[in-house]
Amino acid sequence: MRILNRTRGFTLLEVLIAVLVFSLGLLGVAGLMVVSVRTNHSAYLRTQASFLAESMADRMRGNLGHTVEYVDEYEGSDGTGEPGCQASVCTAAAVVARDKEIWNRQLREFLPNADASINCEGTQLGTGAQTGTAPFNGLCTMIIRWTEAGLDRPADASSRDQPATQTFAWVFQP
Repeated sequence: MRILNRTRGFTLLEVLIAVLVFSLGLLGVAGLMVVSVRTNHSAYLRTQASFLAESMADRMRGNLGHTVEYVDEYEGSDGTGEPGCQASVCTAAAVVARDKEIWNRQLREFLPNADASINCEGTQLGTGAQTGTAPFNGLCTMIIRWTEAGLDRPADASSRDQPATQTFAWVFQP
């Protein structure tokens, strides 16, 4: 007489192996999500830096004749100063001071530990009555720096928790 031995269901070993494979897959997905969030935040900060640079360049273009007055080191102020130029008619110098104060505030607000510098090389065209409306004959370099906890970690274990400094540099003609 022949006895057929049929197994029904899964053995405990098969279930444990399936749970292990499933867990490893979930760990991979979780790691991918962490990398995705970090790169998404990094892209967001780079976009903010680009918007800030374009904003200041537009301010400089809007106040032609005073381009060299925008040359400065910007520390990203905490917003304690008044932007000024609240009157209905402002002088060009007051507009420059207002633009610089507003941009300092925006640097602090939109980028972590931001600072910036603007350097222009060239000459202001026009003299006398044309000052204030004459174009700038040269190029300006704008550099914006901020810190972020990025994906590029140094090999040195002691400095892995330090945020990396990111730089956005742009050369333009106002």
